[in-house]
Amino acid sequence: MTGSRRPITLYLLALGPVLAAAYAGANLVAIKAAVRAQVASPEWEGALPGPDEMTALGTDVWRVVLMTALLAGALAVAYAVIGLLLRRGSRKRTFLFVLSGVLMVPYALAVFVALLNPVAGLAALYDTPGFTAGLPGWQGGTVVLLVVAALSQAIGLSAATGEGRRALAAESG
Repeated sequence: MTGSRRPITLYLLALGPVLAAAYAGANLVAIKAAVRAQVASPEWEGALPGPDEMTALGTDVWRVVLMTALLAGALAVAYAVIGLLLRRGSRKRTFLFVLSGVLMVPYALAVFVALLNPVAGLAALYDTPGFTAGLPGWQGGTVVLLVVAALSQAIGLSAATGEGRRALAAESG
């Protein structure tokens, strides 16, 4: 049974960084759609941005989303490494447990920022109806990607801890 669970543990640990990147990518698609709608709206007063450029609002929103995704992704990589180290079953695992507890705070902060939906929040703050109308309906659900990333890594970390305990028991007994 242990042999069949190991790949699942690795998949769960690796899912965090992948889903953080998916969160950034999905939001980029949504932001670009909203920028196109903003520029096409009758309220737009300015030069048209180039095909790879964004409006000031689009750039600001993308920066918040990117920083959130980078924070979540970096912490997801850290949790994946911690999980791999816990699987080894060394006797000095206390530091890894403490580190994973400390890293939980910024990870939760990144998920909380995503829950606040900075894309819709900044669009309302800037008072740009074209941008807001151009946001796809699914954009608010992208936070689910970060929640699933955190939960999958929590399950993977727990499974890795169990594998490490079994490895220690096999060594000593």
